[in-house]
Amino acid sequence: MNTTSTASQRAMFVFICFVWGTTWLAMKVGISTVSPGVFAGLRWSIAGAIILGFRAFRGQRVMPPPRLIPRLVFVSVVLITLNQIIQLYGLKHITAGLAAVISSALTPIALLVFSVAAGQERFSARQLGAIGVGIVGVVMLFGPAAVAGTLDVWELIGAALVTIGVLFYTAGSVMTRPIMRTLEPVQLAGLTDLIGGVVLLVASLAVEPGAWESMRLEWGWPAFLGWLYLLVPGALMSTTMYFLLVRDWGASRPGTYAFISPVIAVVLGCSFFGEKVDWGDAVGMTLMLGAAGLALRPARYVVAPVSVPSVPSPGLAAR
Repeated sequence: MNTTSTASQRAMFVFICFVWGTTWLAMKVGISTVSPGVFAGLRWSIAGAIILGFRAFRGQRVMPPPRLIPRLVFVSVVLITLNQIIQLYGLKHITAGLAAVISSALTPIALLVFSVAAGQERFSARQLGAIGVGIVGVVMLFGPAAVAGTLDVWELIGAALVTIGVLFYTAGSVMTRPIMRTLEPVQLAGLTDLIGGVVLLVASLAVEPGAWESMRLEWGWPAFLGWLYLLVPGALMSTTMYFLLVRDWGASRPGTYAFISPVIAVVLGCSFFGEKVDWGDAVGMTLMLGAAGLALRPARYVVAPVSVPSVPSPGLAAR
């Protein structure tokens, strides 16, 4: 592992922070005119096909052993299909900045909880403190409005849906770790992207209102450019760079993007999309990100996100 950074490595880290700080904004633009299931299903299925196609071109293994296929399908549905559709419907009712903060703050804490439940990690006093700080942050975000009787119920529902989506993502992340004993991380990323994306697309066409109209691809330029941005810089380029940095820096240092990207999302949302943040929101968001910092501090803990196609979502799943 390198102890120093090259200019190219620093440039990759800055690129990741900026791109993953703007993906929530691109998603919000897209789902304003496109059905969320089609918007996300096409993105992830195509991303997975590109990753696996590139591996096949290089003569690398693509197909998993048959015995792993049922487990791989289940994990892909949890990690991609359920995570994406639930989060995107939640994003309809909250700002992109708040969604980015919830995702980045909750991901390391939820990963810890699920890892402990799976026997992969143990709680420490610092991590228990992180959960407590995170709860205080949530209270700061929604408590004053609840007390004053001005709480927007749809905003609360949106935040809850984004939270549930993160929980699906983190549970799926933990479930991928045993699979990595057999599959390489990038191979696993391509397979989960493709399977989860195809399942999401098929389910959307079966039950989601407006899905078949969205398949005509008459989205308008803002939504199409947002989708393309999510596919190329947001998924393919940033994920590759993230894996390279994890290889050269270790897992914890690249993971600090989780504290930079939400700030970018909030600033851009306020500057260009008219999203509003008051002092109570700012304090609540800061406490939530501080809780994530406490949870991430033990270096050995942040291994789990590497096995997942995206970010962190931020993590990677949101990207």
